[in-house]
Amino acid sequence: MAQARRELINIEESPYVHVIGRCVRRAFIFGKDKESGRDYSHRRQWVLDRLKTLCEAYAVKICAYAIMSNHYHLVVHVNQAEARDWSNDEVIERWCRVYAGHPLVARYQAKAELSEAERYAVGEIIEKWRQRLSDLSWFMSSLNEHIARAANKEDGCKGRFWEGRYRSQAL
Repeated sequence: MAQARRELINIEESPYVHVIGRCVRRAFIFGKDKESGRDYSHRRQWVLDRLKTLCEAYAVKICAYAIMSNHYHLVVHVNQAEARDWSNDEVIERWCRVYAGHPLVARYQAKAELSEAERYAVGEIIEKWRQRLSDLSWFMSSLNEHIARAANKEDGCKGRFWEGRYRSQAL
């Protein structure tokens, strides 16, 4: 039976991880499809742009990468200690680079008067975001979903673009 990734990889022990994402349905991330003659080279820039955006927001940094025709390899460093050191305002700013904010957090940022319960809820939301911004699964999900949506739109199709979840190996 398969084990959960959190049981296989302990980021505290080994923060460097090799991850692989592979396309399905003979889809291409990068390169020229010999059968159709279509060139997908522009998609490489999609991946690079998204990685840049995510690395600016997350406590995950790219050490090395390779983008092949139908899959990619990343060696990443997950720095959970960095995320713990961020101020609440920095967590909010980083989260909002990639995702929509929360109305209650927007009120907090606008310095609106909040009840004790609302302040507590804001703190809970920020802590959840802090954890997610140092979580490799959230990072990979944000990368893969963004690329899949753009590729499916370009290809005029729906459905899976990536082969299940990404594969990973601690280094």
